[in-house]
Amino acid sequence: MALKSAWFCDSLDEIKARASSLRGEKKRAAMVSFEKFPGVNDELLKIVDANMDEVGPRRRAREAFKDIQLSIDHILFKMPCEGLRMNESYEVNSKGLEFFSKSWLPETSPAKAVICFCHGYGDTCTFFFEGIARKLASSGYAVFAVDYPGFGLSEGLHGYIPSFDGLVDDVIEHYSKVKENPELRTLPSFLFGQSMGGAVALKMHLKQPDLWNGAVLVAPMCKIADDMVPPWLVTQILIAVAKLLPKRKLVPQKDLAELAFRDVKKRNLTAYNVIAYKHKPRLRTALELLNTTQEIEQQLNKVSLPLLILHGKADVVTDPSVSKELYEKASSTDKKLILYDDAYHSLLEGEPDEITLKVFGDIISWLDAHS
Repeated sequence: MALKSAWFCDSLDEIKARASSLRGEKKRAAMVSFEKFPGVNDELLKIVDANMDEVGPRRRAREAFKDIQLSIDHILFKMPCEGLRMNESYEVNSKGLEFFSKSWLPETSPAKAVICFCHGYGDTCTFFFEGIARKLASSGYAVFAVDYPGFGLSEGLHGYIPSFDGLVDDVIEHYSKVKENPELRTLPSFLFGQSMGGAVALKMHLKQPDLWNGAVLVAPMCKIADDMVPPWLVTQILIAVAKLLPKRKLVPQKDLAELAFRDVKKRNLTAYNVIAYKHKPRLRTALELLNTTQEIEQQLNKVSLPLLILHGKADVVTDPSVSKELYEKASSTDKKLILYDDAYHSLLEGEPDEITLKVFGDIISWLDAHS
């Protein structure tokens, strides 16, 4: 059976051979990715090649690579950071999990509004978002971000989402505390969700329909593109296996970087996002994402807050047609949809510079008009 041969090996020798081959490919890919940048030696490669299922190795990798990350040749890392107050912190939430958060605030003048960021599935609130946050903060906004449990620098099994609703509740808990800050309490507050973070933002709004002044959704995961979802039979088998092996990385997946980044040079730089989850989705995670998008798709008419939706027309990761459906079905009286010709999934990270700047301009203009 083809499915069996894709997931399981028939013998111990085959397992060993495949593991050896994968290790070799991974090491060669790492060398190709890193050798053209100065300052990455064998010791650093060992740090990034460690098993990052637990948070300790992820935190060590980020500490070792953060200066190198900020020096790479990408427009996001050329955004100004002078005149900004930046703070990183670790806090324990009500579930006893230690999570990482970061903020970027204008240093001199009062902020126009609060922006609370929800990151995507293969991302964190560090690395690429560092440049996005600096741009927004330099434009006068107080920007806050948090790594979900199991992602980035927060505790939890890497890439594992046992409950999407539970994850959303964790994010709500954190941002509720942010908004209680006396400096920020009277300011408008906006959600900013990218990809899976768009689903997080929409679920937050549906749980707190009157507590946000608007949302910016960049390629929101209202529906996973059909080409990204395994065939029906495979999905049914995965559902059955997930009950026994929820944490196993068995879900077939295409190369997300290749699908999400149109600019090849920028696509190659994704290797430097060293703590991003880059493996096959865990069974329970995949099912939670699939179920969540189905739930959201059924509740688009309940979305009522001011919306800015941005999507690339050539996105094959999340479906741009569902962003159009969200725009049409949302009960919001204040909503705007912008579709970008030929653009892929990662509008702010993976497009040519002129598209990145255009998307930033559209976002900031909308925020300015609503703050």
